[in-house]
Amino acid sequence: MPFYEQEQRSRPITVHLIIINVIVYLATRINPEFMVSKFGLFYPTSPFFNFWQPLTYMFMHGNFMHIFFNMWSLYIFGKAVEQIIGEKRFLTLFIVCGLGAAAVHLAVQYAQVSLWMDKIADGARDAAAKYVELKRTPTVGASGSVYGILVAFAMIFPEARLTLIFPPVTLSAKWMAVIFIGLELLTGITGTADGVAHFAHLGGALVGWLLIWWWYKRPKRNKYESFHY
Repeated sequence: MPFYEQEQRSRPITVHLIIINVIVYLATRINPEFMVSKFGLFYPTSPFFNFWQPLTYMFMHGNFMHIFFNMWSLYIFGKAVEQIIGEKRFLTLFIVCGLGAAAVHLAVQYAQVSLWMDKIADGARDAAAKYVELKRTPTVGASGSVYGILVAFAMIFPEARLTLIFPPVTLSAKWMAVIFIGLELLTGITGTADGVAHFAHLGGALVGWLLIWWWYKRPKRNKYESFHY
């Protein structure tokens, strides 16, 4: 398809996802206790956990800046990625990256809980308090999905030039993705920037990479299998 024709195509999935996130955010502002307790992601042994939360949490946001930056990133990167991979695969990318982010986040929490349980058995009171706090703390946000889409963008348009808002540095998409992922890994391991689900972001990025690799980058059995421009 010629680029000028492709540019005229709508990006309904990207737009619809943004609309859904905004609607859910407004509902959360109206009744935060109900929305967060029912649709945020809690640890599976928490009394607040429900089986649908690994899906619904990715449409929840904690505050205006949280949803603003996620939806801005989703629009900037999502419209370009959807344009190339198509609506169905883009929706799959968003959902599966969010589920992957939830899986990695819960796995990290499980490791934390196992460590704290050992300390509790040794009589460490601070470990018991941390365990209770973890079970009562929800995880919300589309960041895992957005990181997956960022990685997809970097794989499809590796040399695209992107400029950060702060600092105002221009880099190629592939290096932007590498830096963002490196920072998430560093802050996740060191425990800095508390209150941010760093490993969920990394999980979403990993799943995004795997999906694009599986769809388009792996060795092809059919020589015509590629991005459908």
